[in-house]
Amino acid sequence: AHLAICTTLQRQRIEMALRATYNPIARLSRLGRHTAPVRRVRSFPSAAAVPVASDVVDAPKVATLGDTLPFSHFLTDTFGRQHDYLRISISERCNLRCRYCMPEEGVPLTPDDEVMSMDEVLQLASVFVAQGVKKIRLTGGEPLVRAGVVDLVANLKALPGLETVAMTTNGLMLPRLLPPLVDAGLSHLNVSLDSLHDFKFEIITRRKGHSRVRKGIDLALELGMPSVKVNCVVMKGFNDDELCDFVELTRHNNIDVRFIEYMPFGGNKWSEGRFMSYAEMVSTIRERFPDIAEIQDGDNETSKPWQVPGFAGRVGFITSMSNHFCGSCNRLRLTADGNLKVCLFGNSEVNLVELLSSVSQEGTARRHDESVQNGESSDDFNWRVIPRVSRRRDKSTSGDINTAMSWPFVQSSGRGPHRPLHSVPARFASGSAALTHVDVSGKVTMVDVGEKPATTRRATASGKVLLGQAAYELVVQNGLKKGDVLTVAQIAGIMGAKQCSALVPLCHPVPLTKVDVQLSLSDTDHAVIIVAEAIAVGQTGVEMEALTAVSVAALTCYDMCKAVTHEIEITDVRLDFKTGGQRGEFRRIEG
Repeated sequence: AHLAICTTLQRQRIEMALRATYNPIARLSRLGRHTAPVRRVRSFPSAAAVPVASDVVDAPKVATLGDTLPFSHFLTDTFGRQHDYLRISISERCNLRCRYCMPEEGVPLTPDDEVMSMDEVLQLASVFVAQGVKKIRLTGGEPLVRAGVVDLVANLKALPGLETVAMTTNGLMLPRLLPPLVDAGLSHLNVSLDSLHDFKFEIITRRKGHSRVRKGIDLALELGMPSVKVNCVVMKGFNDDELCDFVELTRHNNIDVRFIEYMPFGGNKWSEGRFMSYAEMVSTIRERFPDIAEIQDGDNETSKPWQVPGFAGRVGFITSMSNHFCGSCNRLRLTADGNLKVCLFGNSEVNLVELLSSVSQEGTARRHDESVQNGESSDDFNWRVIPRVSRRRDKSTSGDINTAMSWPFVQSSGRGPHRPLHSVPARFASGSAALTHVDVSGKVTMVDVGEKPATTRRATASGKVLLGQAAYELVVQNGLKKGDVLTVAQIAGIMGAKQCSALVPLCHPVPLTKVDVQLSLSDTDHAVIIVAEAIAVGQTGVEMEALTAVSVAALTCYDMCKAVTHEIEITDVRLDFKTGGQRGEFRRIEG
């Protein structure tokens, strides 16, 4: 269920947000490589007071928060969760080899030229912030091994509407980098530390550096950062004997220690023998701190907070294995190679860098046309603008700049003439008979129905499944092992209609008020006849929903009967009736 946000529809929503909120050239000039990073000296309140995010935002910034856009549709999933927290991985590399995370030899890494540039990170972040994201956390691998991380924090902090810039790190490089990071605007810090003993640290990480991590945590407290958290992965038989020692850290320090249940990942040799549950951790801690008690947590918290009365800090438990928190999750993840990932354990991803590149090229194409109309030659425009547009080079391109700068509207060949790569095919030309889902250049596009009036839309579609005599007789007798073919197909058709926009890329989601799927048997040709009706009140028609219902019902018939024969044919899927749109009523006339 948590993966429902990451559908084809979600990709369309993201692309529309990119087009609506991001002018690639303008934002690049303001926020990217063409500007010096915005630096400001931060001053935090004392450790005795734990401020909320709004308390630590600069005064000029507070004035702009109320002017940002309302929370966007494309960041609200099908369960109504508003995803206002974005985690961005800026590097896959790590300078540790933690046993629960990766094998000693490391893992295959994405080639450097496929990892997001800092410009691309900033550009995508600006889109998400404009749509309602309030918090961005930089992660890895290890984020501090990436060059330019301080400048990135400063530029992120400058985005109007962004309240919090956070980071999760292994802490090795904090003694050197934390002061400039705090000056740049970093306010929330999570540090991974799985043992308070240096010899155990070396065992679990396969590296030295325990003292540097402890020094980095102390430095964060000295600098008065509003939020300092220590993340500890608990493994039975290894560090579970240190639980109470970690709790002791919270006695005098305004720090959150969070115990994380040991989770299985590929290559970490996870076993139940190492797993220690939330309940077991609490029981162990209560042996030394019997008065520790659970306290009220905030919205969308992954950690279940506890506190020993009188202690300055808190203890939390991240219970991904024994008591998941998917229902309140508000996090999105952007991988180092630019893929949007909505669940740590999910496989579904949407490549945003490709969308960013597409929008950038379209914006450049529009500027090209405007410049040519204003008298500038196409040749001069391309050599003036194209090299400045942030884009990713295709794997197949060489170091030749002419090859790398291949665009839909131009092919460069030195400083000589340019020729169009793609002329507009006749089928895309404007006129009375034109495809609505492609633009004038032949590129696919989603139709904007925002200005259309909402009316009652109806559509009826039909289709036929030719079963053959043997399968047909079993269906009539309800003799198939998989059960009642017609009933299952009917339910499948209804479900298919409701998922139409997730299956057909450029189809809008429609608030259906009725879906009716009827199946009947035809003795003359040993067939199942399927008729589906869809009704909605909306701004676009429902013929796709009716056709999808027929198609899914037909495929279900095939699936349930294929053990008998593979000679089954699905045929005559068609729209029979449609009404409610601007083009009036359609009714298929037989013969």
